[in-house]
Amino acid sequence: MDVTVYGPLRSATGGKRVSVDFEGGTVRDAVDAVVAAYPRAEGHLFGDDGRLASSVRLAVDGTAAEPDDPCPADASLSIHPAMRGG
Repeated sequence: MDVTVYGPLRSATGGKRVSVDFEGGTVRDAVDAVVAAYPRAEGHLFGDDGRLASSVRLAVDGTAAEPDDPCPADASLSIHPAMRGG
């Protein structure tokens, strides 16, 4: 799966565009695959309770997506992590 990341998440993945192994499932499964490939990404995406931060925005093939939405293996995922500051 091709993944495009934004903001501070790039420091965890080492680049704006990365590729991860993903066999399909939900958007949450795809995010979990990103974290499995890039463990430092977890702190940018999840709260202390292990839930996806409410300010994280996700898109599949350019369309806004929710964690429970389906995500095919050949999709492109975009992740906009929680932003801090004001």
